[in-house]
Amino acid sequence: MHGEHVVVVGAGIVGLATGRALVRRGYRVTVLDKESDIATHQTGNNSGVIHSGLYYAPGSLKATLAVSGSVSMRDFAREHDLPVDVCGKLVVATTEAQVPALRALAERGAVNGVPCRMITADEAREYEPAVRAVAALRVESTGIVDYRAVCATLRREIEDAGSDVVLGAEVVAISGSIEVRCRTGQSETLIAADLLVNCAGLHSDRIARMAGVTPAVRILPFRGEYFELAPQYSHLVRGLIYPVPDPTLPFLGVHLTRMIDGTVHAGPNAVLALAREGYRWRDIAPRDVADALAWPGLWRLGRRYWRTGAQEVARSVSSARFLASLRELVPDLPSDSLVPTHAGVRAQAIHRSGALVDDFYYEQRPGQVHVLNAPSPAATAALGIAEHIVGQLEGAR
Repeated sequence: MHGEHVVVVGAGIVGLATGRALVRRGYRVTVLDKESDIATHQTGNNSGVIHSGLYYAPGSLKATLAVSGSVSMRDFAREHDLPVDVCGKLVVATTEAQVPALRALAERGAVNGVPCRMITADEAREYEPAVRAVAALRVESTGIVDYRAVCATLRREIEDAGSDVVLGAEVVAISGSIEVRCRTGQSETLIAADLLVNCAGLHSDRIARMAGVTPAVRILPFRGEYFELAPQYSHLVRGLIYPVPDPTLPFLGVHLTRMIDGTVHAGPNAVLALAREGYRWRDIAPRDVADALAWPGLWRLGRRYWRTGAQEVARSVSSARFLASLRELVPDLPSDSLVPTHAGVRAQAIHRSGALVDDFYYEQRPGQVHVLNAPSPAATAALGIAEHIVGQLEGAR
């Protein structure tokens, strides 16, 4: 039993999985989050997909942890009687011009150890009768799960071990000796710890700076907006239908996902948000805007991808454009098939050069680990990420 006290900042799935991994090793843990509930941001607003590891660079943390995570997350859900369905998915080429990229994706999947196979258009329609495809990639290990239920179970395991998940506690300062000052309502509390893990997602770079670290990256918020298929049209999608992605971008393109509750979600797009918690166009945080504009990487990113950005904004403000993108996959979607639903905000780390951080990314200091890039497939890989973080923490002495 270690007996050391670890403060984990952030009660999303990565923070809670890390807290669970730590208590299982005998650490005393306090998980802090400024919100009134767990899994409020990225975790609670994602598509619920257990990713296979198909898309990611061979040998990367994303690839290795997603492949293992597709198994560990499925097993965790089944062990705890949580809703989970390993339904598989289709990645579809809608034109002959996309087929080479689809074959390259199949080759990458094979290298990563993902169970996937190229299928014909007729075979694709056996899985999804309404799909348009000239060819498709069938991925068997992709599933869907209720990540909020997963987080509730992780929290319960932390608390059952005698440790704490403290909500409504906003971290406002961190001293070099790892004393964490947090605001709870009108009062402030000082928590002394031996070790610190920063899993603060959208605010992770700011928490790192509080702890005396100057991160090599800046978090930029990208809002992903979703629609839901009206119930009378949900039969047009049986499982998961994805487009062939642009390999130069970390976003997978708008897709159709049957959720664990039987509804079908469409999206998300990806637009730069004007607040780190900017779930709507009218959500504007001057500090967040200034923080983004001051980072040279934003301007370099904008010069590189301005056409893509303009297309995403157009799709954001026009449901007709959004529907047109979906009709490339499922042509029979009627004009009244989309119902607006929630949005999510992705915390995307950007280098000063303007390069998007493609892999999971951490920075370490003695007694500290700062998780500075953990977007999708972080929910899938959360249990493995947690083990990786604990290994880094124990090595950062």
